[in-house]
Amino acid sequence: MNIFLSILLAVQMIAAVAMIGLILVQHGKGADMGAAFGSGGSGSLFGASGSANFLSRTTAVLATVFFVCTLLLAYFGTARPAASSGSVLEGAPVAAPAPAVIVPALPASGAAQIPSK
Repeated sequence: MNIFLSILLAVQMIAAVAMIGLILVQHGKGADMGAAFGSGGSGSLFGASGSANFLSRTTAVLATVFFVCTLLLAYFGTARPAASSGSVLEGAPVAAPAPAVIVPALPASGAAQIPSK
């Protein structure tokens, strides 16, 4: 099960890094509007829509992979064994009992502790 979780975590991290890279490479919607009015040179008559479709579809696929990996990691991360009673302290290590500390006995009344002048 640990190998599966490690592979799932690796896929999630690769998808996240790839998604960040693809989002940074894409042009914003405002960039096409500026090219239409002559402020920038466009590669073709309608702009670079062919690469935008590929990049946006790839980003959507990677976002789906990232979301599914996140849900699976959350599910398997909270899964408990069937014999568990649900206690958080069930798997905690048991500490050795502390040695007894001898405390000196106090006087019976507090009047003996009051200093006199």
